[in-house]
Amino acid sequence: MSTFEFGDGVLFFPVTPFDASDRVDRELAVEHVKRGVDAGAAGVFSACGTGEFHALSADESAVVVGAAVEAAAGRVPVLAGAGGPLGHARQVARGAAEAGAAGLLVMPPYLVQGPQAGIVDYVRAIAESSDLPVIVYHRANAQLTEATVERLLELDHVAGFKDGVGDVALMQRFVLAAARAKEKTGRELQFFNGLLTAELGQTAYRSIGVPRYSSALFAMAPEIATAFYEAYRDRDDERQNLLLDRFYVPLVRLRDETPGFAVSLVKAGVRLGGLPVGSVRAPLTDPTPEQTERLAALLEVGRSLL
Repeated sequence: MSTFEFGDGVLFFPVTPFDASDRVDRELAVEHVKRGVDAGAAGVFSACGTGEFHALSADESAVVVGAAVEAAAGRVPVLAGAGGPLGHARQVARGAAEAGAAGLLVMPPYLVQGPQAGIVDYVRAIAESSDLPVIVYHRANAQLTEATVERLLELDHVAGFKDGVGDVALMQRFVLAAARAKEKTGRELQFFNGLLTAELGQTAYRSIGVPRYSSALFAMAPEIATAFYEAYRDRDDERQNLLLDRFYVPLVRLRDETPGFAVSLVKAGVRLGGLPVGSVRAPLTDPTPEQTERLAALLEVGRSLL
């Protein structure tokens, strides 16, 4: 099994650019990821939630991941999303490995709610589709128990967990379970805060041993996301609170106005930054002109705080 190691910085979740004919724009995907890596991303999670994994075919996912690998050029690891229907997930996992990805982020299964034993089998089936290490995403219809995490830790391919639920006490138990497993295996696990606009809760996550977080903001405003990360890293509470109060909280209010805006707003922000990455695919919708204007104003506020 291959391994990967992130650098010091924000984890970058790029959008997936589509052209006027709704095809993946590979050239623009390379440019988007290159800009993010040049801006200091510690790792790239390609064709994941912000990248509209839910709307990509397996072939399209492979194109997007290959573009990210080309753009990163070995400077930081590139992980790929894999999930949904099991057959699709396996195909995506194989395509990601062939494209040069360093690992997989295992998304929840499609539609059905299986028992905990079934979730373990689902992760195992995807993991066995390639030699890539996997990060298991704890969210939606793939919410894990402590006992399930203990079982997943027995799988050689499992390299970590990403939390999308927000139960800090439960995540603490996952971290402790991994520490117990490490005493036997010596294997270091990675943990991530993967909540929407994760910056708002990251101080709490760090206190339980989860130092890393995903930042969708980095895709559209890397300078703001990096400024927050540096304040967080340096434990500059005053600067963190200023950015949270004046920028992140208003952004969350705008995000919460419409379902799916955790992705749609980011893509709109990338367009505002000058990259014509196209619209989101159905069932997501783009912000209205008025909402886009408010997003632009918020980004200006964020930059003014730097």
